[in-house]
Amino acid sequence: MAEKDNEKMSREEAGRKGGEATSNNHGDEFYKEIGEKGGEATSESHDKDFYEKIGEKGGEATSESHDKDFYEKIGEKGGEATSESHDKDFYEKIGEKGGEATSESHDEDFYEKIGEKGGEATSDGDNN
Repeated sequence: MAEKDNEKMSREEAGRKGGEATSNNHGDEFYKEIGEKGGEATSESHDKDFYEKIGEKGGEATSESHDKDFYEKIGEKGGEATSESHDKDFYEKIGEKGGEATSESHDEDFYEKIGEKGGEATSDGDNN
């Protein structure tokens, strides 16, 4: 809404025009630099709780707007990228850490139940 009949431009219109002008005058490098500066400033002024809260909000918003296929695709991409950049030692270390964490948080009943499930799956011919 440009100036009409002596009406001033709205803040929204002025902001849009300013954004377009900035975009026309600066390239990718400019946006990378200001994004990095903003990220550094944010990390200096916010704690772990802040990042947990915004991560949770983002995760909830993403789960509301995406289906199972989306998560399968990004999981596959992440798995492929990880396997390309890590070796056998990496997987052994994270497997060991996961096993230790699981053993600290679960009791004997847990292992009996998963053992039964595994045995049933194997006897049914499901070897996955």
